[in-house]
Amino acid sequence: MTQPVVTTQDGTMPAIGFGTFRMSGAEVMAVVPEAIRTGFRHIDTAQFYANEDAVGQVIRESGVARQDIFLTTKIRPDRFAHDVFVASLHQSLKDLKTDYVDLLLLHWPVFSDASLEAQMATLNEVLAAGLVRHIGVSNYTVDLMRQAVAASEAPIVTNQIEFHPYLRQDLVYAEARRLGLSLTGYFALANGQVHEDDVLKAIAAKTGKTVAQVVLRWVIQHEGVAVLSKTATVSRVKENFDIFDFELSAADMTAISGLARSGARMAKPEAYAPQWDND
Repeated sequence: MTQPVVTTQDGTMPAIGFGTFRMSGAEVMAVVPEAIRTGFRHIDTAQFYANEDAVGQVIRESGVARQDIFLTTKIRPDRFAHDVFVASLHQSLKDLKTDYVDLLLLHWPVFSDASLEAQMATLNEVLAAGLVRHIGVSNYTVDLMRQAVAASEAPIVTNQIEFHPYLRQDLVYAEARRLGLSLTGYFALANGQVHEDDVLKAIAAKTGKTVAQVVLRWVIQHEGVAVLSKTATVSRVKENFDIFDFELSAADMTAISGLARSGARMAKPEAYAPQWDND
């Protein structure tokens, strides 16, 4: 089955990506080759992850043409000042062993070194220079998305955010759709909490799928939302990719969304986190 894509104002990206958060270089070298062999063509990394060099090596050695891989990386928030930003991007490209990335994100909305307007200007500059194909943001709220769109000449492709059944993201989702942004969800499995959920286990049993597959499917059945799958276990790579041969019913989608509760946010670093919309 052809892998579905998420369509944005500025192109498309595969609906499921392989994320490398909390993966050492050695884990990347062990697992990401299997992800690419399985069919993943959207690979996500970041300067914060300290594994760009390994990601680049895996892609180079994969036998898959560079243009067939949708590669995302993110600028650290302590590198947003213009000259540091540009220098850090060049270092990322060197580490990734490529002359461009498909998507460059601002990792967290921090304004100590450069205003949001200045950050957008630099993103547009590196886009115009051909160093990146698309630009986006990460962990942005409704108001911050509005500001980013207003400040950018080029389309903002996506806002990469925490997205799992226990976290209400209805406000940012609705605004992203209105603004024409996609969302890319991370922490979809809620750090493993989903595996013990009776509602999810019942839906998994009914559909003949695993809980992980049900949750990943739930994410991408939201229009305009891609999902990042992540595992350090080679044997689970194929399981996480096999989500395109079934659909969840409207009732199942509603039941899963109904699991949202207060206090469920997992990514909330004090130094970088904004005032979240649903908090």
